[in-house]
Amino acid sequence: MRLAKASLVEKVREAIKKYDLLRRNDKVLVGVSGGPDSVALILVLDSLKMELGLKLHIAHLDHQLRRGSYRDREFVESLAQRLNIPFTTAKINPQRFSKKGSIEEIARQERLNFLFAVAKNTGVNKIALGHNQDDQSETVLMRLIRGSGLSGLGSILPRRRISKWTIIRPLIDTSREDIESYLKRRRIRTCVDSSNKDIVYFRNRIRNRLIPALIKDYNPNIKEVLANLAQIAACDYDYLKGISLKAFNRLKKPMIRNKGNFVRGMRLNLNKLSRLHPAIQRSVLRHSIADIKGTTRRLSFRHMKEIEDLILCRPINSIVDLPQRVSVLKNNKYLCIYQRRPPRVSKS
Repeated sequence: MRLAKASLVEKVREAIKKYDLLRRNDKVLVGVSGGPDSVALILVLDSLKMELGLKLHIAHLDHQLRRGSYRDREFVESLAQRLNIPFTTAKINPQRFSKKGSIEEIARQERLNFLFAVAKNTGVNKIALGHNQDDQSETVLMRLIRGSGLSGLGSILPRRRISKWTIIRPLIDTSREDIESYLKRRRIRTCVDSSNKDIVYFRNRIRNRLIPALIKDYNPNIKEVLANLAQIAACDYDYLKGISLKAFNRLKKPMIRNKGNFVRGMRLNLNKLSRLHPAIQRSVLRHSIADIKGTTRRLSFRHMKEIEDLILCRPINSIVDLPQRVSVLKNNKYLCIYQRRPPRVSKS
């Protein structure tokens, strides 16, 4: 006998309980682009708001990266009015995307900045985003191809604390197919972002070329397999991170400020660091670098191997330079990690 397939609302309710995403009386900001995922998300949360005692607020950011993007804003505003949910919107000056870096990454950061600003102004405590199981599998593949460790394979977390807010993803265990079926049954049309098919973007090449080939020629369940891998990696990394954070707090000491040309820095006992298991040692080093520069973005496996070579093989006073003016110095007793001062610009 075949079991009945769970509805989208039931899957979201299960994810909320499984990952402890929402509590009664939570104030939730929902990022709605107008696409299928975010529209399904706000509709499901709206259907659960009485049951869970939620207060919802919709936010929409117009990146202005394509002609006609204002229609998405109009659609989301109309949806907010129909659901009687407060709505905040903003536009980005397209010139911001001319700076160095990938458009995808810049757009992601601009979105986060906008959501945090709206969250602060509206007094919400959680931000809900529409990432689903397909997004999870795509992200795992992207990071595998680019090169990633355990933390990267954890990919999109169902729940993540950033600054004062908790970002939640209630659709993370739901497939894009289930989302589209839900919207079709409710006869709801959403906005179509033509850039989702533009293969100039790395994610689109993964979504539209690589994953279909993997499904056809290797494993029809590849999306679920990759999403499961992300969950396993995230769980294992969370445990490893807890152990390594304790080791990091035991080992770290402030750098002595004499005539050092650095903004901030710390030192780790070299002998104790060398005795740690390589997995814990690498994680301690990542904690140290994140503590100095606020992130481990642009820190590659090659950089980690260089630091390990510095610890094990290189002579005293050797230095490894990392991105964003971070350096690692080996002396007699300590591994010193610090951020150099920016070069002085001479006035002409």
